[in-house]
Amino acid sequence: MEKETSKRIVYVDNNATTSIASEVRDAMMPYFNDKYANPSSMHTFGGCLSKDIEAAREKVARIIGASTQEIVFTSCGTESDNAAIFGTLSSYPDRKHVITTRIEHPAVLICGEYLQRHGYDVTFLSVDSYGRIDPEELTKSMRKDTVLVSIMWANNEVGNIYPIEELGRIVKSFDSVFHVDAVQAAGKIPINLKNSSVDLLSLSGHKLHAPKGVGVLYIKRGTRFRPYIMGGHQERGRRAGTENVPYIVGLGVACELAMKNINDENTRVKSMRDYLEKRILDEIPSAYLNGDPINRLPNTTNISFEFIEGEAILLMLDRAGICASSGSACTSGSLEPSHVLRAMGVPFTRAHGSIRFSLSRYNTMDEMDYILEHLKPAVKRLREMSPGVESFAK
Repeated sequence: MEKETSKRIVYVDNNATTSIASEVRDAMMPYFNDKYANPSSMHTFGGCLSKDIEAAREKVARIIGASTQEIVFTSCGTESDNAAIFGTLSSYPDRKHVITTRIEHPAVLICGEYLQRHGYDVTFLSVDSYGRIDPEELTKSMRKDTVLVSIMWANNEVGNIYPIEELGRIVKSFDSVFHVDAVQAAGKIPINLKNSSVDLLSLSGHKLHAPKGVGVLYIKRGTRFRPYIMGGHQERGRRAGTENVPYIVGLGVACELAMKNINDENTRVKSMRDYLEKRILDEIPSAYLNGDPINRLPNTTNISFEFIEGEAILLMLDRAGICASSGSACTSGSLEPSHVLRAMGVPFTRAHGSIRFSLSRYNTMDEMDYILEHLKPAVKRLREMSPGVESFAK
């Protein structure tokens, strides 16, 4: 049997998930072997693990400028989003109006659609052709019975960063609760919740080089909140269930590393993104940038290649070991165009041909050249395979 040759892997799908940092993995390993006690146990063995959880909590709190009492560990960003939404609504049963946007992650968007079917009036804010939210539309949408506003800090597909503090001031002027999905923002841009208008904020470990299966819900001190998962006394009664100690410890280390590397994220990683993006737009006909070209994450670019299918491009890149995405990993099973691009009004011929490249600090400039080396002929070949397309793509 012929031995399979190893293929080079160039991973630029970091908004879907990230590799576990070696420092994170090493910190976690003892908790799979020697440190296996239940941290809720009264004996000293368990008590030691409880202290390790609290040490990790301090590290997580530091990355968002929060206090340790405001940090609740969860299983993922989706749980954090759901807990924030339903934990708030159950605390204010007489208020039935919720506001979110049309470009949220499915963890929030699907909740909004569910609430519409179950007695709530839900307003979905629109975005312009660059994916930007108009604060004036939020102001006009606010009502006396608005219980919750949920808006993401940064978009997972196009990378847009939203003016959270400005939007938060509007929300608080109506005495409503403000939830922010910061899953994509944490570790990529500075966040400081001290004196912030944000009441609830969601994080996910696997977006910043921690493992899958651990997340965070920030609950600002004084915010009314009923637990979404009930049972034991863990997390001060706000999220029941035995703590996932190795993953919590790993998340703490990942947050430390993210703070240490945030300048690199906004300089070297950004420069790689800009290099890749500029060459694509300059050298491939009928390629268009999606999203806000200015206010966006330093690692993300979303580009439409008109007249061809994004899935076909991804398959050809995959043959060269290049891992990219056509949008959110949570909706990649759908053949429908991205809901984010549709909300932005991106033409159908472009929306179907969109590719997201999302980088991390582990990428290199050599990998950007490797992507270009394979992307350009892939796009050319696909257009040649579609009669009449090549004449338009010039």
